[in-house]
Amino acid sequence: MSQLAVIGIVAALVLTIVISEVVCALLPLLVVVTLVPASERKGVAEVLAATNRSPRVRLWPALHAAVTARRRRERYQRSGSAAM
Repeated sequence: MSQLAVIGIVAALVLTIVISEVVCALLPLLVVVTLVPASERKGVAEVLAATNRSPRVRLWPALHAAVTARRRRERYQRSGSAAM
């Protein structure tokens, strides 16, 4: 292999790693912004901060928090409409 080919392979590998890290960092944010209502975002952010031990947010905790928040909201709405 020529030196240029080795440099190209290494650059492609580094670029792939950088892109995957950026996607892993942005995807949870996009999930929270698009799936969680604005009134509940603060609570979800607090849950994410409490459950996340790494310095950056991970995808699965964000998805889990969004699903939990939605289920709680639906349960609250059902119990509120039953009381009326």
